[in-house]
Amino acid sequence: MKVEAQSFSPDSALSDADFVSRARALAPVLAKNAAKSELDRRAHDENINAIKEAGLFRLMVPKRFGGFQSTVRAHLDVTAALAEACAGTAWVTALTNVCAWFVGLYPARAQEEVFGANPDARVAGVFTPSKDSRRVDGGLMVSGKWYWSSGSLHADWVTVGVMEHDANGAFAGQYLALIPKTDITIEDTWFTVGMRASGSNCVVAKEVFVPDHRLLDINAAVNSDYPTEFKDEAEYRGPFVPVAALVLVGAQLGMGRAALKYVIEKAPQRAIAYTTFEKQTSSVMFQAQIAQAALKIDTAHLHAYRAAADIDEAARRGEKLDYLTRARVRADSGVVVTYITDALNILVSAHGAGTFAESSPLQRVWRDSNTAARHAVVLPAVGIEVYGKALLGVENTVTPLV
Repeated sequence: MKVEAQSFSPDSALSDADFVSRARALAPVLAKNAAKSELDRRAHDENINAIKEAGLFRLMVPKRFGGFQSTVRAHLDVTAALAEACAGTAWVTALTNVCAWFVGLYPARAQEEVFGANPDARVAGVFTPSKDSRRVDGGLMVSGKWYWSSGSLHADWVTVGVMEHDANGAFAGQYLALIPKTDITIEDTWFTVGMRASGSNCVVAKEVFVPDHRLLDINAAVNSDYPTEFKDEAEYRGPFVPVAALVLVGAQLGMGRAALKYVIEKAPQRAIAYTTFEKQTSSVMFQAQIAQAALKIDTAHLHAYRAAADIDEAARRGEKLDYLTRARVRADSGVVVTYITDALNILVSAHGAGTFAESSPLQRVWRDSNTAARHAVVLPAVGIEVYGKALLGVENTVTPLV
C-alpha cells in the first residue's frame, strides 16, 4: 500500500475524526508488517514512512511549525486506531507525539532548534533521571544510560531525565534534557516478550553539553509552569504528568477493540472442544464472556475519555488542573490498563488454546498489552494509592509525579 503524500497536506481545519480516518487508512500496511516488526524488534520502516506521510507524527507539533497542535483526546483516538493493526508501531507513534508536546513546553529557542530546523523532526524520551551531570557555564554536562526509550530508533532528538547536585552533593534540580540524536548512541537492549516492535532501546550519552534553554525544570512542569513564551497556545497548557500518563493507554484501547473484534469474527467458525457446541456462538457461557469483555473495554474507554476531557477542557480555559483531579487522572490511567488486560484474559479463555499459535494475532495482542500495562507511570497500584491519599487529604509520600 502506497500512501500518497499529497493526500495528507497539513490543513489546520482537519478534525479529530479526520486524524482517526488517516490512522485507520494505514491499517493494511501496519497489519501486513506486524509480524516482521515484532521479529525485527522495531517498527517496520514502511510503517514509519506511512505514518509520516499521513502527518500523524505532527499531531502534537505546534501549528507554528506546520503541525496540527491537537488534543489529548485526538492523541488517544489516533493511537488506538493504529494499535488495532500494530500495537508496537502505535506505541512508537504515541511516544513520539507526546515528546513533540514536551518540546512545545520549552522556550522558543529550543523549539526552533527542533522543529524550526526540521518540521518533521521526531523526538523520543525517558523520564528516569541520570545523576551523572555537572554544572558548567551556560548549562549542564550530562552522561548516563536511559532505559527504555520507545521511538529512539526513529528519532532525531531525545529528551532524558537529568538530576543536578551542587558542589556539596545537595539536590539542585531535576530536568528533562533535550539532546540531538547526533550527541547520543543507542544500545540494543530491547529483548522482550511483548511490545517488541516498539524498539524501546537504551539511550547513552557521554559528556554531552545541554544548554539551559534545553533543560525543562521537572518540578515546575509538574505544577504546569512551563517556559514556553506562547502562552496563548492552549494545547501546551495541559498538566504535565496527567498528559504523560494518559497517552500511554491509547494503544491499550485499540488492542482491546482488536481482540474483541477478532474473537467475535472467529466465533461462528470455532467449536468448543469436548462439548456439544459446534459453534462458540451457541454457548451461553461464551456469550456472557463476550459481553463481560466488551463492557470492560467500554469502561476503559469511559475512564480514558473522561480524563482526556478534563485535561483538554482545563487547558482551553487556561486553568491549572487541581491536584485531586490530577491524582484521579493518574488512577484513571491505571484503571484503563486493568480493564483492558482483564478483558483480554477473558477473550483469550473464550477463544481457546488456539490463541497461542504463533500465527494468531491474538497472542501478540495479549503479550503486547500485558507488557505495556507494566509501564511504571500507569501501574494501577501506584495510581490508586495516590488517588486514595488525595481523597483523604493524606500526604503523598509515594511519588511527586502527579
